[in-house]
Amino acid sequence: MGSSARPDNGGWTPALPGLAPALGLVAGRPRPLGAASPAAGAYKQTHLGKAILAGGLAGGIEICITFPTEYVKTQLQLDERANPPRYKGIGDCVRVTVQDHGFRGLYRGLSSLLYGSIPKSAVRFGVFESLKNHLVNENGVLSNQRSLLCGLGAGVAEAVLVVCPMETVKVKFIHDQNSANPKYRGFYHGVRKIIQEQGLRGTYQGVTATILKQGSNQAIRFSMMTMLQNWYKGEDPHKSISPFITAVFGASAGAASVFGNTPLDVLKTRMQGLESHKYKNTVDCAYQILRNEGPFAFYKGTVPRLGRVCLDVAIVFVIYEEVIKLLNRTW
Repeated sequence: MGSSARPDNGGWTPALPGLAPALGLVAGRPRPLGAASPAAGAYKQTHLGKAILAGGLAGGIEICITFPTEYVKTQLQLDERANPPRYKGIGDCVRVTVQDHGFRGLYRGLSSLLYGSIPKSAVRFGVFESLKNHLVNENGVLSNQRSLLCGLGAGVAEAVLVVCPMETVKVKFIHDQNSANPKYRGFYHGVRKIIQEQGLRGTYQGVTATILKQGSNQAIRFSMMTMLQNWYKGEDPHKSISPFITAVFGASAGAASVFGNTPLDVLKTRMQGLESHKYKNTVDCAYQILRNEGPFAFYKGTVPRLGRVCLDVAIVFVIYEEVIKLLNRTW
């Protein structure tokens, strides 16, 4: 009777429109002071659509720039010591490839990686931001430990949904180029042949190694990036970071992931190559590499991978952050 409030699930909601948000009330329940209406400069969650779009653009641009280093890295990892090594090193690999197939040979397999890089980065940043939005504190700060979990979740998601089939096709294309009579004439032809001969499972070879690699990759990268950003911002969580600083932090995060999980990358590459039938599983692959080639074989391709990944992560984070800033102004 003339009351300005009414019962609602044990709480109350002011009848005056707009009063509930002002008092920090949601769905009839008091809202914590830390979650009150955002003031100027307060943390704003990144919209999932923005994260997916920015991540996809960043991934597509990055892979077009850095693919030759990925090609060389894969070739060196496939060049087993059990057979006479075909390449003496990075420079020799580039020289032989250009000599045999022209400069375009360094881009063999780009199509499979390009088709996958856009959704891969979209899934990665979409999942990371989704998890981050649930784990940041009231000031929008993500702790180093929680960023590790967010990165791990992002890495596992991208491994299962995108990376494993994409990487399997890419490795088979590059390995096929070393054959006397290459059988894959292009991306669609190669995918069709792989599925015809091995079924859909043929595109999921090395899935365990891929999950381990991508999960650890993104856990290391995102936690390192978060740690550096938190250190740089200090007591001001809203302090802006220039693209140059972001690139330096991204390169550092990329280097940390290379030294941290290159052995898993070697295992993944071997399990996805044309000679993967030699291995019973990931553990057997690791055992055979250790027995036949020694422990240093687990770090094959480290130098070209280091160059590629540092550039990759730096470019991706810079483009992602700048696209997010642009979208925030227009979306």
